[in-house]
Amino acid sequence: MPENLRPQTILIVKLSAIGDVVQTLPMAEALRRQFPEAQIDWLVEEEASDLLLGHPALNRVLVSRRKQWLKQLRQKGQRRLALQEIIKFLRLLRSIKYDWVIDNHGLFKSGLMVFLSKGRRKIGFQPSAGIADEGNYLFTKERYRPLSIEKHALERYLDLVHQLGVNVNKPVFKFPVSEGIREGVKSKLSQRGLSLGNLVVIHPLAKWPTKQWPKEKFARLADNLINLGLTVVFTGSPEDHQEIKGICRLMEHNAQNLNLAGQTGLRELAALFSLANLVITTDTGPMHLAAAVQAPLIVLFGPTAPWRTGPYGNGHVILRKNLPCSPCFQRTCSAVRCMEGISVEEVFAAAIKKMKTPNFNK
Repeated sequence: MPENLRPQTILIVKLSAIGDVVQTLPMAEALRRQFPEAQIDWLVEEEASDLLLGHPALNRVLVSRRKQWLKQLRQKGQRRLALQEIIKFLRLLRSIKYDWVIDNHGLFKSGLMVFLSKGRRKIGFQPSAGIADEGNYLFTKERYRPLSIEKHALERYLDLVHQLGVNVNKPVFKFPVSEGIREGVKSKLSQRGLSLGNLVVIHPLAKWPTKQWPKEKFARLADNLINLGLTVVFTGSPEDHQEIKGICRLMEHNAQNLNLAGQTGLRELAALFSLANLVITTDTGPMHLAAAVQAPLIVLFGPTAPWRTGPYGNGHVILRKNLPCSPCFQRTCSAVRCMEGISVEEVFAAAIKKMKTPNFNK
């Protein structure tokens, strides 16, 4: 790339969700390798911002509190404060005229942020197969088509900057976990009387109803693992706490101290996954975080396509039913045979087999 075309300032726009942000990190790292002296900033929404703060590939993280601002604007007494924060945020966003503004999200909300930013080249996707929906392409000046919609999402994101001349060979997919956070998680487990030896982390819930596995099956699976002498903990968001509490009630073992839902931030969750000997999860954002810290991983897949959005890398175990209707990419279903058809015995057997692999005993 000619020196006069090399960007000195780059803004990545990837607002959410947790899994999408994690899968965009290799793109940021490819940009950093190609342009080591450039200022690389990232615009993200608050929910996933903890993943990016302090990341070595980034100079600045701009955090949009969009959901909170909308909530405040609906409350008479909070409107002024929300408007003040929005104005402050926009001034920060527009404080730099970026050489490249890369919209890696492809939705109206990200397009609006691109429109409000200052950028010499505003880059995004051409509309196709669920990308650049909602008129997003109207906000960008340069638009590129994914080389294949059937490629993994992480590789599709890399394709975008590859078409700009960025070298994306051998993508690095590794989330950095600080030793300080790891030690804090160890201490939290110790305070609950939980052993680090043979630790199995279960992340049972997902946002789509069709991605859920029955709670009673998770309870039976956890009991079976504990009967082998393993330490089991459940993770989730603060909103998941009550549902996971319900799973614990269904267990034969006294399991209420195993519920860590809402007790870990995203970086702590990454540290917990990195300490685990095995992670079992549904198709959800933290699944990608577990893959990024190279945790031994078993994933239960239903209505979505693991070759597109599954955990990136080798060695992960994907359990799914090869039904004629799957993948359907539907959020609702009257039967959900794809998830209901996965048995406790099947997952337990996969866990036993995974435990026998060399990477189980860390």
